[in-house]
Amino acid sequence: MENNLYNRLLKAKENSSLPTVIAYNRIDGPGSSLDLWEFQHAFGSIPIIPKDFESNKAMIWTKILPRTIGITINTGTRIHAEPLESGRIGVQSIEYGTDVFGRQGEIIPVRENWLLKIIEHFNISGVKFVLHNLRPGIKSAGLGGSATATTGVCILANELACRPLSDIQIISMASRIEQEYGVSITGTQEQSNVIFGGITDYVWFPWGIPGHSESGYGISLRTKLLSAEDFPLLKKRMAIFHSGTTRASSNINSIWLKALLTNKGYSLHRSKIEIAYEFREAIRLKKWDEIALCIKRYQQIRTKLSPDYLNGAREIHGFAEKNNCVIFPLGAGGGGSVLVYGPNPNSLKKLRGEFNGVYREIDFEILEKGHELINLPLVEE
Repeated sequence: MENNLYNRLLKAKENSSLPTVIAYNRIDGPGSSLDLWEFQHAFGSIPIIPKDFESNKAMIWTKILPRTIGITINTGTRIHAEPLESGRIGVQSIEYGTDVFGRQGEIIPVRENWLLKIIEHFNISGVKFVLHNLRPGIKSAGLGGSATATTGVCILANELACRPLSDIQIISMASRIEQEYGVSITGTQEQSNVIFGGITDYVWFPWGIPGHSESGYGISLRTKLLSAEDFPLLKKRMAIFHSGTTRASSNINSIWLKALLTNKGYSLHRSKIEIAYEFREAIRLKKWDEIALCIKRYQQIRTKLSPDYLNGAREIHGFAEKNNCVIFPLGAGGGGSVLVYGPNPNSLKKLRGEFNGVYREIDFEILEKGHELINLPLVEE
């Protein structure tokens, strides 16, 4: 039976208490793209998991498995639900200036309806989701913007439907709908970040973790690498600059996927797994120089696989090298946001003083949570 939310949302609007989800972006790094479904399958294996694995902080046995490290930051998307004519559902994006509407049970499966289809799947109506980018003008290119918005819509719809899906099911839904509707070639890192947040190491298990009953796309073994009190130590060594342009991540992701089907490309992609593990350990152990080395090595491999990866970051690359910093075009690269990392915070300060290019610096904080719920659960009539 359809869950019509119109009257309850109308009352919430009158009380200035509309249900809201704030979904946060992430910084990626070495390990990025290993969360794509094809890479999880290509490099995944069913390992023998040590009985004491939870007490083994180094997790050496995961060194051969695909992983990514996500760092939650306070950019992203705010999504609130408003009352809409009974039986109808809608999605409005303030940043992109788009509005799509339809009737529950009548939404055709085309690209522009991907967020509407999510709402429809939860069998709710009488509701419109309104999306606001927390940082106008950047459209979160490279920071997982589309995946963040998609996952946020899944979370809000799940809350309004009284939580029929688990966290892993939400990750799976967000990722598969975004990819299968042609919105982006995506994995599960950005979606997992919105659910779990923090500075987190994700080891991917495409067929489920051995010995655990839950399975499905999005399953990962997760480890928090730094506590919140140590976040400032990493943050003062990092900066994000935005090139002022956006690009479709699918363009470069598709090149990497094609390379996976060649002997040379497969070998290059596989070499990223060990670097991702070393990056994990460098963060956990606060080895600031080794973090820089991992970022540089990973960036070099990605550039060999696709020279276009550095498009939109070449100017800042030179300034970084001059100041003993390294860069990492975020997401698929090719434009958008660029991470600059300096193992010595003073090097980063010097770069800021010298660099006056077309890039805009995006101020950020590292967060423990991937999302926040406001005015939820929705009050019953």
